[in-house]
Amino acid sequence: MGTSVTISAAGERDAEQILKLQYLCFQSEAERYGDYGIAPLTETQEEFRAQLARTTVLVARLGEEIVGAVRASLDEDGTVSVGRLIVHPRLQRHGLGGRLLAGVEQRLAEAGARRYRLVTGGRSEGNQRLYRRYGYTPAGTERDRDVVLLTMVKDAAEPAGV
Repeated sequence: MGTSVTISAAGERDAEQILKLQYLCFQSEAERYGDYGIAPLTETQEEFRAQLARTTVLVARLGEEIVGAVRASLDEDGTVSVGRLIVHPRLQRHGLGGRLLAGVEQRLAEAGARRYRLVTGGRSEGNQRLYRRYGYTPAGTERDRDVVLLTMVKDAAEPAGV
């Protein structure tokens, strides 16, 4: 399944499709935490388009359909913040999340990344397993409203994929 999917940079024309997929994908997280006001569900097209202009956004396409996406930004000290990794529910567990994660790591390694950082739900065990498989380790927790978030980090010297 994963071989027929292509990974490429997102463009302005992809914004609406990415946000619709994001809304679908984060329903399970909202349900898990009993909070449908989480940022991925309330982000507007204007907010996303502004972020698209200053971050790296990769998409996974199956034909013309966007079936996955990830965002990342590189700061001055070489830290990449990875976020909003999503894969359409019907295509989960086929390696697309890992391909997107490895793809964004590779792109930003070429731009000078020294470390990667991401935040995931403290109860999102499947997400945590994926990130651990790609070399991320827990680095701390924080609270956002009533949700415990786990920060995970990875040194850029580690391989981008498994």
